[in-house]
Amino acid sequence: MTAVHHTARRPVVLDDVPGWFPPLDQLLFTWFLEGQARQGVHGDLLELGVYLGKSAVLLGHHLQDSEKFTVCDLFEGDAPDDANRAEATKSYGSLTRRAFEENYLAFHDGLPKVVQGPSSVITTEVAPRTCRFMHIDASHLYEHVYGDITAARELLGPSGIVVLDDFRSEHTPGVSVAAWEAVLNRGLRPLCLSTQKLYATWADPEPLQEELLAMLRDRDDITLSVQEAAGHRLIRTKSKGVRPPAFPHSRHQSDPTDQAEVPPRAPEQVPTPTRPAPRSRTRRLAADLLPPVVTRAIRRARG
Repeated sequence: MTAVHHTARRPVVLDDVPGWFPPLDQLLFTWFLEGQARQGVHGDLLELGVYLGKSAVLLGHHLQDSEKFTVCDLFEGDAPDDANRAEATKSYGSLTRRAFEENYLAFHDGLPKVVQGPSSVITTEVAPRTCRFMHIDASHLYEHVYGDITAARELLGPSGIVVLDDFRSEHTPGVSVAAWEAVLNRGLRPLCLSTQKLYATWADPEPLQEELLAMLRDRDDITLSVQEAAGHRLIRTKSKGVRPPAFPHSRHQSDPTDQAEVPPRAPEQVPTPTRPAPRSRTRRLAADLLPPVVTRAIRRARG
């Protein structure tokens, strides 16, 4: 990721919220979350690292009755170590909790539970095996991502899904090492890969993968390939102009302060040219009959 600076403009649609959440990932988040709802899977939602709230806004839209949503981020707080502090200063210097909350409340009536602190505290804030969906997008440092994956295994329920951001970006090798190490040595099973996110589970991935393949093969706006590696089926997806799924507009959609109408300009008044006053009949006769020298003398005298 590179830093994106917050704008004061109030969001009307989801893509007005600054952040890194491409349409393909919006589609995959929605598909997995709606699939869990259809199958009667219940559990809480959790996001580590929220930036300005773009993915959190979508996650909050999929809360079911009695479920909780928790987000965790340093915001403007102190990082736990020098490396994390340098990372936060470089990429997220403009991030504030207030900016996140304003964006979230534009689309929702209330806030999720907000934990301001390093992601390492999350296991003291969320009960074990209570979550059905978890998005990890916090620190990119190997040691921190390793800990976040450990937390995911503890907090997710039996069929829970975890999404790891930046698992193959060139500037986040620590995430790549931690992600594939979890696949090879810690029982994590890939569901699919997008350009920047790894979707995975500790449950049997095959039933979900079959449903996902059926959905993807019906679309012509996603490039699909299937590979095998180290005993894992890897479903790779890439956008071919995919459009994000429909999402409700924010409360600012019809706010007159955001969309103030410019009053119509009054029609330009074109001055009517003045016509010279008609000369009297006597004056016309004088001009016709008198010698020019006399006529000019009379005009000068009147002037």
